[in-house]
Amino acid sequence: MVILVSAILLVTTGCAKRPPDSDPQAIQAYLEANDPLEPMNRQIFAFNQKFDRHILKPAAMFYRQFGPPTVRKGISNFVRNWREPVTLVNDVLQAQPSRAGTSLSRFLINSTFGVLGLFDTATHWGIERHTEDFGETFAVWGVGEGFYLMLPFLGPSNARDLTGTVVDFLYDPVSLWLSHKGWTYIRYGRLMLRGLIFREENLETLDDLAKSSTDFYATLRSAYRQNRLYDINNGVLDVGAEDDLFDEDSQDDNF
Repeated sequence: MVILVSAILLVTTGCAKRPPDSDPQAIQAYLEANDPLEPMNRQIFAFNQKFDRHILKPAAMFYRQFGPPTVRKGISNFVRNWREPVTLVNDVLQAQPSRAGTSLSRFLINSTFGVLGLFDTATHWGIERHTEDFGETFAVWGVGEGFYLMLPFLGPSNARDLTGTVVDFLYDPVSLWLSHKGWTYIRYGRLMLRGLIFREENLETLDDLAKSSTDFYATLRSAYRQNRLYDINNGVLDVGAEDDLFDEDSQDDNF
């Protein structure tokens, strides 16, 4: 569905126009942004903003207001625990046996002593959580990020991460098990619940970012890239010359 909508919008909006070669500064900014589909992306971003303003944000605020903190914490723990198999698979694919062992231990501990994941017992025992996805695995395998994308409902992405998102959804062990049981509604319900949890946990962060940004779209693009780079490197950043690619402060001033 996401791919179909994106394809339709691409046909109707076209690509961002490359600046003339006589303007090297504009060319450099264009290449650094790596956003050739910017007209389409901005239209999708505008749609996402309306969806967030009228549906997702009010739902997140309602969830926070009427959901006791302990209940919300238990729901978050439960949802994250049943994503551990995805992290485990990607740990293995990235040849990270130690991290795979951590993911497996967390899943077993929290699924038993943590009552199916409602309690994050593993963290209390000193086994910290980390996440991995197929987009990160593709990056570790040397696949380039490709051009920037703004996806309907899902938000910032790129060609590599979009592919990873599709693979995550299709080959998530828990999702496959739910499909086998015929519980498709639970499979999709998990996705919506993850979105609600993320929005509730980031109410203030996203609001502050929007208020302080002269161009919220460009700010999110930059933040997304920096966050993904952080995730791909497992929290260890030593990007050297790549710093210039992800430091768009000077760029943001021009948007």
